[in-house]
Amino acid sequence: MSLPRLDGATTPELATTIRNAGVAGAGGSGFPTYAKWRRLDDADHLLVNHQESEPVYYMDKWLGRERAAEFATLFDALLESAFETVVVAPKLTDRDWLRPLEAAADATVYLPEDLPLDADAESGVVFAYTGDRYEYGMESVLLRVVDGTVLAGEDLPMDHGWIVQNVETLANLHRALDSGTPVTRKYVHVAGDVPRHRFLDVPVGTPAGRLLDAAGLPVEAVPDDQLLLEGGPGWCFRVDGPPETLRVTKRTNGVLVVDRETAAGHTLGADRIDVLDARDWAGDHESTPSGLDPDTVHVPLVSNPSLGPVSAADPIVSPGDRVARGEMIATPGDGISNAHHATLDGVVTAVDEAHVTIRAGAARDRA
Repeated sequence: MSLPRLDGATTPELATTIRNAGVAGAGGSGFPTYAKWRRLDDADHLLVNHQESEPVYYMDKWLGRERAAEFATLFDALLESAFETVVVAPKLTDRDWLRPLEAAADATVYLPEDLPLDADAESGVVFAYTGDRYEYGMESVLLRVVDGTVLAGEDLPMDHGWIVQNVETLANLHRALDSGTPVTRKYVHVAGDVPRHRFLDVPVGTPAGRLLDAAGLPVEAVPDDQLLLEGGPGWCFRVDGPPETLRVTKRTNGVLVVDRETAAGHTLGADRIDVLDARDWAGDHESTPSGLDPDTVHVPLVSNPSLGPVSAADPIVSPGDRVARGEMIATPGDGISNAHHATLDGVVTAVDEAHVTIRAGAARDRA
């Protein structure tokens, strides 16, 4: 299965390729992407969630600008083989970032006052710019705003002819189909009470301590009255355990350092924390990613353990095994489950029910 062969591929072939590449939702729940695409026969339209609502996030905007040609190529292949329409839905305030993608995709453009559009009457690539509302990042809300489609009860977008994906997930899907490259890296922002905001490109499984070091706050120097949160200012959660226990998963978009009192005062239902209005999030932000490569990674066997329907992958490596970046180290488990891959070159030093630990450049007799 590959991008050039997409037109002749069956839906099961496509879903298997995505599953074996370990593609998962790069934000939100981290749900295995293949589970959506195995229902491709039910969908006529692809909605690209380009909302980037968090004020400290730049990964979607940066990808849209810097990877415009790759996205246009993917859209063309999908339009020839799978969809009638690809609808890209960013905020109008971000349009300057997206003009290269508009041009590369030869897109029809709708402004907020033109919405909702009638996707069934469109074809090709359509840009549907929305107003600047945080909640438009929720796929159910975005579908209603963009197309007037209302998800009721347990409805999924596929029940109404849509597949919805965010930008980084589609970038990973493009690599999987174009070159067979699995997911091994993640874009992550570090913000809050740190000396320097960072936009980092890191291997999946990178310890949070390395992220904090890069932001100028060693993990051992995190004050007792501050917490590590996973997510962005408007949608984040407490990290279970001390800060050093957090590892970057395929869904980790941001890591925040926030004082405990503020977090407690802004905790909503289901333990979601919303500190958007708790401080001024403007400042000197990195808007281009910097690469960071740790000495050790702890690759999670499931992107989001709190998702009940999703099962952990089954490790196929043992301590002492030498692995190369991109090599499969865990096959999908029973039920809804993804493959996972080595995210750096090195030696496996530990395998447990949650992670495969790899040390870069480690010698076999030291494992």
